[in-house]
Amino acid sequence: MINDDYLLAALRLAAGNDPIPGHVSAAARNAFKLRVPKAATASPAPCRAMRSARADDDSHLVRFTAAGLTFELEVTMGDGLIDVAGHISPHPGEGALVDVKTPHLTLTRRIARTGYFAASGLAPGWLSVVCHRPGHAPVQTRWVRIRP
Repeated sequence: MINDDYLLAALRLAAGNDPIPGHVSAAARNAFKLRVPKAATASPAPCRAMRSARADDDSHLVRFTAAGLTFELEVTMGDGLIDVAGHISPHPGEGALVDVKTPHLTLTRRIARTGYFAASGLAPGWLSVVCHRPGHAPVQTRWVRIRP
């Protein structure tokens, strides 16, 4: 029978001899690149159900809130790609920009005076939206997975 001291000593010895697999290190580095330094993270918020005007329209509405901002995103699937029509309220200020991000692509858009922005032709998968306001920390929605 092995006592706890021998087991712990064996684990310590084994830990030094077993390198982290390359794919695990690469996945960790890729995940780290997705963060936005000093950003406040907007959490999902309840929203009323949205009915589409067209029966074949595959869209839904998601809402996030943080740092005094509300993000409303209408995500539409079509032809294997996703389109995002968004609204940020209250208006984040003159010169504010929004990044619509996927793990492989970032589309930067100006925010209209009405608070609206749009991005189209994104691949299905993970999506996040970041609002950059002059003089304030960025606000980023949580990553959501959009599936066909």
